Amino acid sequence: KTKRVGRNKERWKEKMERIFYPARITYQKEDKSYLVRFPDLEGCLTEGETLDEALKNSREALSGYLASIFDRGFKIPEPSSLKGKNIYQIEPGPDVAIPIMLRKIREEQKISQIAAASKLDISYQAYQRLENPNKFNPTITTLEKVVKIFGKRLHVEIA
Repeated sequence: KTKRVGRNKERWKEKMERIFYPARITYQKEDKSYLVRFPDLEGCLTEGETLDEALKNSREALSGYLASIFDRGFKIPEPSSLKGKNIYQIEPGPDVAIPIMLRKIREEQKISQIAAASKLDISYQAYQRLENPNKFNPTITTLEKVVKIFGKRLHVEIA
């Protein structure tokens, strides 16, 4: 069975609300732990003594891996629609997911960072930080302004 941690990928692609990557989590008898591998992200793996710990660690590993890819100037890979036994859909932390989504929306709408900054009445450098997972730290008000220029809305959920 496919386990999901949150909403599915198709919804993210349609509405650009959230992003999930499939992770294969398998129990390792010899180590008495759960091994987590992300098939879409070569070298991204983690583990946990329990399934819950492995799921928690998977989010941290995914967030760190995606931020590292961004930092090194590589293109962030699209998540696949992998499903099956021991597959869990993992969402990166919001400090990584939101900058990735902002960049994707802006690029799809063919708006430059300079044009986006101008529409927001902020500096180009300030806008660049909004799309950088390692420097992302906006206020809710700033995020509301950003999504508005892209014709989107901000939805904050505390669960």
